[in-house]
Amino acid sequence: MIERQPEPELMDSLAQVDAYASADFVASDQAFVERLLARLQPLPDSGALLDLGCGPASISIHAARLMPGWEITALDAGPNMLAQARRNLAQAPAALRARVHLQQAHLPAHALTRRFAVIISNSLLHHLPDPAVLWQSVRELADAGTMLQIMDLFRPHSAQQLEQLVATYAGDAPDLLQQDFRNSLRAAYTVAEIREQLLAAGLGHLQVATISDRHVEISGRR
Repeated sequence: MIERQPEPELMDSLAQVDAYASADFVASDQAFVERLLARLQPLPDSGALLDLGCGPASISIHAARLMPGWEITALDAGPNMLAQARRNLAQAPAALRARVHLQQAHLPAHALTRRFAVIISNSLLHHLPDPAVLWQSVRELADAGTMLQIMDLFRPHSAQQLEQLVATYAGDAPDLLQQDFRNSLRAAYTVAEIREQLLAAGLGHLQVATISDRHVEISGRR
């Protein structure tokens, strides 16, 4: 097993933001929301959803499209990434824009005082030097029965496997995205480490499942 090598907590340089804005994550973002909707059936007419580490807010915006009547709060620590999120949101219809609320926050510090019916996160965990920050935030902001869906990368077993993943999924991407993906795989936690984190946080009842050759998803109700 390769050792974990942390990467910078924020991916917020203008070059990184531009690279991610031009990348095509539409299919994976839609699949994330579709899995969430399947877990929420029958979907309530209204509710409050929180997206932790929203990045360019593509998942938040897609969720707002498919969850009419829901209020979406999307947090990210990067000002440049949030600027891109605002540009993306500006392209949506006015009625949808009114339901998506973008906020800058660096966990565990946040100004939120409410609890949420749904909490989601995609690709935040591996950026955190202390993973307990995410699970602490989940406990603070979830209500009884809150649906959780958190997806992230998991660390490969070997350097060879890591390079195979980079070649397969980022081989045609710009050099910056290739290197970011490589760094993210090295910074990711193993599935076993994530299970240990959940047990320590009192969230050991959540389901932990590998859903691809590089992704792990943590789901269930608070």
